[in-house]
Amino acid sequence: MTTVLAAAHVHSDWSYDGSWSLARIARLYARIGYRVVLTTEHDRGFDEDRRRRHADACRQASTPALLVVPGIEYSDPDNTVHLLVWGDVPFLGERRPSEAVLEEAAQHDAVVVLAHPTRKNAWGRMRPEWVPYLAGIEVWNRKTDGVAPSAHALELVREHGLPAFVGHDFHRLRHLFPLGLQLALPGPATEAGVVGALRTQSFRPTALGLDLEQFTTGAFRGAAARVERTRRLARSLKGRGPG
Repeated sequence: MTTVLAAAHVHSDWSYDGSWSLARIARLYARIGYRVVLTTEHDRGFDEDRRRRHADACRQASTPALLVVPGIEYSDPDNTVHLLVWGDVPFLGERRPSEAVLEEAAQHDAVVVLAHPTRKNAWGRMRPEWVPYLAGIEVWNRKTDGVAPSAHALELVREHGLPAFVGHDFHRLRHLFPLGLQLALPGPATEAGVVGALRTQSFRPTALGLDLEQFTTGAFRGAAARVERTRRLARSLKGRGPG
């Protein structure tokens, strides 16, 4: 078996709000020790032809040091629930109901992860019938949750018995953070092997090089939560200007 570090939930300039090229992303993540980048371009503006061209671009951006895996982030009709989808699956359409995305992705043996449940209180829409279709729940999303995991997402993981997942939601450099997935692969990193590891839940989420569990209970969780509260307060005060 081979163990590689993967960065998940990464947007390039193929997304309408992304700013980095795939090649630049590949160079950045390779320099800081990742071996796989799991892209998740927004469904907005995509169709099947664009999905195929994006997949080809991911393969062209891949290097011996880093594999770029294509993926799509699907949003529901009112842009509340987002689903990360990887695998050889045709484009499923923009703003589709979550149930339709889950069922159609399953028909193609794709991997689906519930993204950032804290955003817009999406955690409240989670349904027990979704569980068989999900490979995990994103409990720590750098862009949405900051520098501490989401309490609501952690509760969903406990309630439904799904694996915890971590992602950068990378759009810009400020979203870079030492979150990763340690993937257990049967050999060198390939697109099929990476998707297979996600499908069989052969991954271990990490933060700052440590097991994620250390940040979900006890002192580490409390410390991370305090840092995040301080960060948000400082940001809000900065936005108000001089008092």
